[in-house]
Amino acid sequence: MIADELASQLATLERDGLTRSVRTLASPCGPRAVVDGRELVSFASNDYLGLAGDAALIEAAIAGAQEWGVGAGASALVSGHFAPHAELERRLAAFVGRERALLFGTGYLANLGIVPTLVGRGDAVFSDRLNHASLIDAVQLSRADSHRYGHNDIGMLERLLERSSARRKLILTDAVFSMDGDLAPLPELFALAERFDAWLVVDDAHGFGVLGPQGRGSLAHFGLPPSPRIVLMGTLGKAAGVGGAFVAGDASVVDWLLQRARSHIFTTAAPPLLAVALLKALELIAAGDARRAQLAALATQLREGLTDTRWRLLPSPTAIQPVLVGDNHEVLRVAAGLAERGLWVPPIRPPTVPAGSARLRVSLSATHTREQVAQLLAALRELEHAAK
Repeated sequence: MIADELASQLATLERDGLTRSVRTLASPCGPRAVVDGRELVSFASNDYLGLAGDAALIEAAIAGAQEWGVGAGASALVSGHFAPHAELERRLAAFVGRERALLFGTGYLANLGIVPTLVGRGDAVFSDRLNHASLIDAVQLSRADSHRYGHNDIGMLERLLERSSARRKLILTDAVFSMDGDLAPLPELFALAERFDAWLVVDDAHGFGVLGPQGRGSLAHFGLPPSPRIVLMGTLGKAAGVGGAFVAGDASVVDWLLQRARSHIFTTAAPPLLAVALLKALELIAAGDARRAQLAALATQLREGLTDTRWRLLPSPTAIQPVLVGDNHEVLRVAAGLAERGLWVPPIRPPTVPAGSARLRVSLSATHTREQVAQLLAALRELEHAAK
């Protein structure tokens, strides 16, 4: 029977240590999580600035619900675009230094909207090998020719661009790579985009709110100027603490997305109360230098605390600090050992990361304390000695 094939495939996942499961929390997003009746210190969320449970955002969301209700009722182009949405788009564009911005329901939907709207059959996309799954899917959806270059390998990308005869070209990259925590060489990518007259689409999901002056993101971090060829995507459910995403860029590019991006046109708009909360989040991000300094201090503490251990951290200057383990079953054992010691650090395995590079993804938040990071360091040292 056809269902027997699924049962066999599930058994194979179990054998290879690749089975996934959902953990249900009985507490708000924060540095402590109640999971299956146990309270754990959580290093599992992307709430980098600790805004998901911030009292000011909660108050703004309540006020937004009281004024605007809890649903948008329709897609943005029908009747779902409310005054808070319009104000948020205006403020986001100004914050990241672009002419216009357009809201999307999620970062995944934003990426699925950008790429197929800018390129199609006969065009070419040049994508970093470690790009997020949403970017990979967006390329497939576009039906453009796909060319993958080695991770941050500018020389390889240059050679691919030189050989391409496509009528339109698009360079596609994460700004901060979600499972490695390192940065894309955006100035070099922009120089190639200029040289080869290509779009440069930057997914700043993990840089927005954290990098750059006042948390304005990766483009600001590198000091890249506004350019009609740069299209920026940022998510609003990570450092911003709420949900949704935006695309920002030249006015004509954003207008073209408004006219043609199917993942924006044919989906119900986000509740306006979320836009009200996000307007407050933007204020806190801009004034959040102390939060960003705390993040940097915690990352330094973690990295220095593991220098003389078997645990190898990947070279990351961000809140994402991956501990490379390698084997799928081993990373599950280490994660279980951390949970026994009151710590939740998610094990990341293929296909999210390449085969043989399973890892613990330590995700730091400004609401973590030095004591909590010290607890994680002590637990990893205990597990190191237990393995000898």
